[in-house]
Amino acid sequence: MRSFPLILILSLFVSAAQANPAFWVHEWPQTDFENTSVESWVEVLSGGPPKDGIPALSDPAFHDVSAEVELGALEPVITVEIPGQRPRAYPIRYLTWHEIINDQIGDVPVAVTFCPLCNSGITFDRRTDAGVLTFGVSGKLRNSDMIMYDRETESWWQQAIGEAIVGDLNGTELISLPSWMESWELFQARNPDGLVMSQPGLPRPYGANPYVDYDSSLRPFLFSGELPPHDIPALLRVVRVGDRAWPMTRLADEGQINEAGVQLSWRKGQASALDTREINAGKDVGNVRVRDAQGADIAHDVMFAFAFHAFWPDGQWMLAE
Repeated sequence: MRSFPLILILSLFVSAAQANPAFWVHEWPQTDFENTSVESWVEVLSGGPPKDGIPALSDPAFHDVSAEVELGALEPVITVEIPGQRPRAYPIRYLTWHEIINDQIGDVPVAVTFCPLCNSGITFDRRTDAGVLTFGVSGKLRNSDMIMYDRETESWWQQAIGEAIVGDLNGTELISLPSWMESWELFQARNPDGLVMSQPGLPRPYGANPYVDYDSSLRPFLFSGELPPHDIPALLRVVRVGDRAWPMTRLADEGQINEAGVQLSWRKGQASALDTREINAGKDVGNVRVRDAQGADIAHDVMFAFAFHAFWPDGQWMLAE
């Protein structure tokens, strides 16, 4: 049977009707849609799959770095290093198909998240004043970014900003933990005693990219908002730290930037997960690290420019002088 890119298949399921919570109550009977920070429901669209149609994972298995045989050298992984614990690598080949991984690293419950449509990979601490939360994929998008939900209260959470936007926990913010996307070969060279997530036992074509050529598109999928200023391409990767964004083209040209109290560095050798059908064969988008003045890794995100502008419309663009 002919294989179509998932992004096209999903588009067949997107309703042309205006978004309206009244249509969602049967699917979300526990969610208080009156308690929300969403100003216009038109911003919220179905991405295609229903609630849990993209299955988030919990308590994944891991194995030693030395035992890994499937990952390509340039394949991206999300690295999480918790002090006192063995570093862990979460391959994007798995996150592409599951988007959220609920895990426990030592005493820290984490949610490792990846939104392919925004290239946004963020790790959150799952602890809140309401308790430890477990996250799933709602199937809804806002500004093309994944809306997560917690299974405890069924509140909705915007992945890019780590904040609840609908439901009992509306306005609650998650703590972002330092993590970064890098190539598998960099992770294993630095962490020979580290751990890498094992392949889930679900029937998915892990290692394949369902969003072929997506990061070469002129416009993002299911996005009708304002495009970035300064003639910045919508799907250009930017490094976001707080409400500031550094274009990846500038960082790649300069190699290292010291501004606004942070140090950003770039080195070649990481495949895009949103280019060719085989993730390991994707174009080189480079590896980014972000540290503070003392050299400690700090929380950041490498996302597409359109998503930064959508969620931080008054954010600061760190352009070359």
